[in-house]
Amino acid sequence: MIMARYPWLTASSVDVLMARASREMKQVLDEETSGRSASRMLADGGRVREAIDHLTKSLERNPEDPDSWYLLGELLCRDGRTEEGYRAFAEGRKRF
Repeated sequence: MIMARYPWLTASSVDVLMARASREMKQVLDEETSGRSASRMLADGGRVREAIDHLTKSLERNPEDPDSWYLLGELLCRDGRTEEGYRAFAEGRKRF
């Protein structure tokens, strides 16, 4: 559709434009969800430990987000760290 509207653009330039737009969209979505969006994508891609690290850093900036605490608990349990996961669930319940 973009190339039909702007015929002077090459396929490569449209690819670059779309890649940049996708990165920006992911960044904005991650900011709006306090890190949960990127953490879910990492975890769904099998990178659970990276997802935990990403979410932990986000919680350092915004520790009052109960949804992030719940997701952290879920990810920790998935990683086999159930005690830490239960503590994160409890922390999230305190924030409601």
